[in-house]
Amino acid sequence: MEVAKKTKSDAIHPGYGFLSENPEFARRLEKESIILIGPSASAMEVMGSKLAAKETAKAQNIPLVPGSEGAIEDLTEAKNVAREVGFPLLIKASAGGGGKGMRIVEDEDSIDEQLHLAMNEARSAFGDASVFIERYVKSPRHIEIQILADSHGNVVHLFERECSIQRRHQKVVEEAPSSVLTPELRKSMGECAVNLAKGCNYVGAGTVEFLLDDKHDFFFLEMNTRLQVEHPVTELVTGLDLVEWQLQVADGDALPLNQDQISFDGHAIEVRLCAEDPRADFMPQTGEVAHWVWPSNRQLRTDSGIVQGQIISPYYDSMLAKVIGSGPDRKTAINALRSGLSELSLLGVHNNKHFLHNILEKSRFAEGQATTAFLAQEFSDAQYQIKEVAPESIAIAAALFYLDAKAQFKYPSAAWSVAEPLEYTFRLNLEGSEILGSAQPTVKLSAIGSNSFVAKIGEESIEFSASIMGVARKSNQVKVNIGKVAKTLNYAFSKCAEGYEQRLYLDDGNAHLSITDMTYQPAVSASSGGDAEVKAAMDGAIVDVKVKVGDTVERGDVIAVLEAMKMAHQLKAGVSGVVQDVFATVGQQVKTKQIIAVIKAPNEES
Repeated sequence: MEVAKKTKSDAIHPGYGFLSENPEFARRLEKESIILIGPSASAMEVMGSKLAAKETAKAQNIPLVPGSEGAIEDLTEAKNVAREVGFPLLIKASAGGGGKGMRIVEDEDSIDEQLHLAMNEARSAFGDASVFIERYVKSPRHIEIQILADSHGNVVHLFERECSIQRRHQKVVEEAPSSVLTPELRKSMGECAVNLAKGCNYVGAGTVEFLLDDKHDFFFLEMNTRLQVEHPVTELVTGLDLVEWQLQVADGDALPLNQDQISFDGHAIEVRLCAEDPRADFMPQTGEVAHWVWPSNRQLRTDSGIVQGQIISPYYDSMLAKVIGSGPDRKTAINALRSGLSELSLLGVHNNKHFLHNILEKSRFAEGQATTAFLAQEFSDAQYQIKEVAPESIAIAAALFYLDAKAQFKYPSAAWSVAEPLEYTFRLNLEGSEILGSAQPTVKLSAIGSNSFVAKIGEESIEFSASIMGVARKSNQVKVNIGKVAKTLNYAFSKCAEGYEQRLYLDDGNAHLSITDMTYQPAVSASSGGDAEVKAAMDGAIVDVKVKVGDTVERGDVIAVLEAMKMAHQLKAGVSGVVQDVFATVGQQVKTKQIIAVIKAPNEES
């Protein structure tokens, strides 16, 4: 507000963050005579409350999923409602969306814990802990309708987007149009969305979300009273600028087109590039963006909010960019997106680029058969969490450390003649990955030419060439030849905050690798004790501590709950034993790898 007054702004566009659905913010702007480029506070309150939204939908004869009539107050009430609705069920925050405060409950024994987590997340994210319960519709499709309304009573829809591919109820892939909707179903769902908007006197851009089951019956889910993250796919198939329409409506103009004048053509697909590590249960990541290059294909649109050198903090959502492929048909859009992800380079922060690429490679996705169960059916937890790195990638990493050091005159020049190839021993540390069961492999590297090497890792010997493309120490690409396979990989170096000499970030074509050169650091002996440290997985705030010193815990028990990037993350015991120390308190801000508790494992000696 201070900035708006200082700059004498006429209006504020709230984007698609939490302010965009905050009625108090809307009222404050109205009081200050500043236009909000969005709906009224009253419309936000009606549609922002899932319970009130359901009542409005019910009044408009829009189909609803069976569930609780009002907010759930306590565990006893939750269990009573659950028995009526039946399992599985879904606990949802009344005041929000985006997967925050949302939990699936498979049986009555899980209600207590899941209700507690959902209410904590809802309170933290929206300032309102109220939740409600509804039947969980298994394996539906998630279809949403884009609407726009002006202050003259005109409401139109811009057809649908399909957002069925989700993790933790957060969208991963979005596309328009849906591959499953018939013209009749599209018309019916569009009319329901328009009627809902009229039912709350809506003005501005909004999205009405539905679940579509395998019988093509649809149910109202919620309305988001803002521009959606995935709005570019609608823009690309309709040729309309949604933000421009928002500005015109906010200025009091009528919608520039009526429903009969709006059509769509072609196909568009968007993926969300996020700072999260698939190998660590998709834990959000923080750190510095060491290298960032986005694709240049004309069939691609890249919307991002990051620059090289930027620090990714734990205080906001993990999404860093959106990559959107388009074309005259779905197959062309998929191919454009696959090509774009291959060209894109994001180094320094673990991310989901390769996971997104793997989704696009699945035949069920290509066939348009994905439901909300797609990821669970196509990717097992074991597939997500593969940490094993190919020996070739470690060999390339050692060669990059060598070439970088050579550029700084640390190793003999290739101009010198030596009788035997010199062998250099590298001791590397792999963050979040391993090779041959070890996170600290030793690589013996022999330089047999200016760009030719032999690397020995354990019993394996790898002969290859690696040449930096461009000027050494300024390049971020290396050309590699191993046997008959030639490829170009992206990499970046950075100094380590911990004081280690050098850290390498390498995209080996399968994963984002973070590798530290430990060669000149003192070796650290392994602890002989049975202690197990429970550490913070990332920067954040401790919102709950489940144990105290002296408690007996089993492996997998929740020790504490960490809130980061607006989500609650359970920190679990890695071993069974007795809690020896607890170093965290509720409300405490902690850093990545900070020790939260220590568990003393039983003495294994008999």
